[in-house]
Amino acid sequence: MTRFSRRDLMKVGAFAIAAPAVLRAHDALATSGSLNVYAWGDYFDKNTLLADFTNATGVKVNLSTYGSNEECENKLRAAGGKGFDIIFPSVDTGPNYYKDNLLQPIDEAKFQSSLIIPSIYRNSLKLGAAYRGKRYLVPFDWGTEGITWDSTKFPGKKSGEISYGDMWLADHPKQTAIRQKSVFNGVALYLDATGELKSDRGLDLYKSEADSRRVFEGVLKYILAHKGNIGAYWNNATEATAAFTDAGCTIGQTWDTTGILLHRNTDKKWSYGMPKEGGLAWTDTLGIPSGAANVEQAYAFANFLYQPEVGARFANTTGYNSCAAGAQQFLSEEARAAFDAAYPAGTIDNLFWWPMQTDFYAKLRGEYVEKLTNS
Repeated sequence: MTRFSRRDLMKVGAFAIAAPAVLRAHDALATSGSLNVYAWGDYFDKNTLLADFTNATGVKVNLSTYGSNEECENKLRAAGGKGFDIIFPSVDTGPNYYKDNLLQPIDEAKFQSSLIIPSIYRNSLKLGAAYRGKRYLVPFDWGTEGITWDSTKFPGKKSGEISYGDMWLADHPKQTAIRQKSVFNGVALYLDATGELKSDRGLDLYKSEADSRRVFEGVLKYILAHKGNIGAYWNNATEATAAFTDAGCTIGQTWDTTGILLHRNTDKKWSYGMPKEGGLAWTDTLGIPSGAANVEQAYAFANFLYQPEVGARFANTTGYNSCAAGAQQFLSEEARAAFDAAYPAGTIDNLFWWPMQTDFYAKLRGEYVEKLTNS
């Protein structure tokens, strides 16, 4: 498991990184003046980045969105790698694309890799960004899945001190929000920390099929024994927010943007932070499908997105953390405050970075998600 320190994640090189010259429309020499982007639903809905790219280059952007990695994978696979020019899969899902030749290698003569935080760019190779010695994915943004909670219901709790176990307290019925496919990892970390179910901090889920089944079975048993706590399931950003605003949940295992944006836009009582057992950390990436029709425009768009100011605007509006080197210099005060509140000293070093998916892990996760959902 690879870990990044806060210094690695936030530092800029000794030399200032100059933003690349904005490309004109005729600099993007490809089959058309358009670009087909397939992105997470909350990437570009609160900012003008797509329009700004079009204004700078003349390239028209056609945006389609998805709410889960599985949705992205399945749609691209069904189309044989065609239909889109850029996608944003999580790095650990890379092997799911490689086995069906759904992505093309990154041409580092066209992509300005110097625009990415060096440590994240380098370490992504160990997390699923490369296949058979070639890079297919480049880190775009990173974030976490930790705990969102109502500070009036859980007074005194802080990031780094709250626990996954707080979601399963007997005096909080029907108040916990979970995503079925990731709650297994959070509970595995908790049970490993308490000694109730040892799993090498959840890594046994990826060790072998037998070890993985043992941990999935033990975690499922624990969740079902506390099922009365579950108030809502979620699978995308909209559903996660609704679990708290509409379904009455007061605590839950969520993506960072859920709690951060609830605090920012809904009520200051909402908090987001890292459980003491360790938050789940992810890196979403940028990839070019094997059947992309507008490759030059795709590289132009990629180089645009990694300009420090653009990366900061993305972070300011989404709550995610840009992998663009130097972006932190342009963050809003609100975004800086949210980062500091979510990641106090020691919490980044304690993150659990999602390992590359294996065939047996993906199969067993699907099996146990179905058992939990149908129980």
